[in-house]
Amino acid sequence: MLEFHVRRLQASGLPVYIATTTLPEDDVTELHARQLGIPCFRGSSDDVLSRYHGAATEFGLDTIVRVTSDCPLIDGVLVRQGVEQYQIAANPHLYLSNGIIRTFPRGFDFEVFSAGLLAEAQRLATSDSDREHVTPYIHQNRSGNVAYAHITREADASRLRVTLDTPEDFDLLHTLLAQYHADDLSGEALIALLEAHPELVALNAEIEQKKYDFTR
Repeated sequence: MLEFHVRRLQASGLPVYIATTTLPEDDVTELHARQLGIPCFRGSSDDVLSRYHGAATEFGLDTIVRVTSDCPLIDGVLVRQGVEQYQIAANPHLYLSNGIIRTFPRGFDFEVFSAGLLAEAQRLATSDSDREHVTPYIHQNRSGNVAYAHITREADASRLRVTLDTPEDFDLLHTLLAQYHADDLSGEALIALLEAHPELVALNAEIEQKKYDFTR
């Protein structure tokens, strides 16, 4: 799944980095990153914000696109479009995302923000939730200086779920990959496939996403 994730992201034309933990069970993740030729940073398993900041610092990044590896069928082209919109805005205080106003399937999620905003969160965020989820300090505008941009789809596809959190999610992803070669499909083609096959959508339709309050 990590390899599918990386290859989908490489379709963006942007450099890809893996930020994993220092836990022994993630040795295999670092090894796989090396095999894929992907730079890998290892940091805290609980303080994910510090891990992201450490990776951004080590690799000298000025703009960060945050994605999570439970999204193996993320649309790299969509990510690129988001980054291009972010670059046009030329605002270091901008937070751009397709997840706050959700119209894309779960599993297509990405966020774009500056290294400056990440460094500010690293300095000032104190709650366990802020440290674990990386960006709440930014997207909840705790500093009071964040601007927003939202990537949305004209036809709402947010009911679809191609993320990997449960066995039911794995069943759907395995079917999509093994029978439909979903790793070769564009994001729009994947959405069209799911909309044409309600029996696939039914495989994980009963999964209730963990709630997270983006507004507090």
